Amino acid sequence: MTNPLREMDDEARGLIADLLTRTRHGALAVTDPEDNLPNISRIALARAPDGAPLSLISDLSQHATALKANPNAAILLGEPGSKGDPLTHPRLSLRVTARFIRHGSDDHAPLARHYLSQYPKAKLYIGFGDFALVHFTVRDGLLNGGFGKAYPVTSEDILTA
Repeated sequence: MTNPLREMDDEARGLIADLLTRTRHGALAVTDPEDNLPNISRIALARAPDGAPLSLISDLSQHATALKANPNAAILLGEPGSKGDPLTHPRLSLRVTARFIRHGSDDHAPLARHYLSQYPKAKLYIGFGDFALVHFTVRDGLLNGGFGKAYPVTSEDILTA
């Protein structure tokens, strides 16, 4: 069988940059620690200064509990357009490792300012004690640019996009 994946190129890198820049939310897949089954949640996403996905998550959520038990997760970015087959629209699947950044840590204040520059309304709750910023370090992924346009994605591809 022929490998269906293409080699990463400038067009694919541009598509990654576009998805990371314009995406305001994603589907976060985690493993439930109680029954070891998968669970998916929609989360708000910003781009951290290093290019990685960044979110603000409440400790009260199921996905926060799951990420604390197992920080390995996956994020799907990209929405189908209003017309045509949903499978022809680009999407980016990332395998990530979550790191919680709590109030009072050295990284929190600058990242909070950065997050608020993208989500100013989050100012209403970013200071709540149950909220933490979550930085998702990308391990690898897959860019699907539509039929016949699949590319393996490295962490370097994300950070340089």
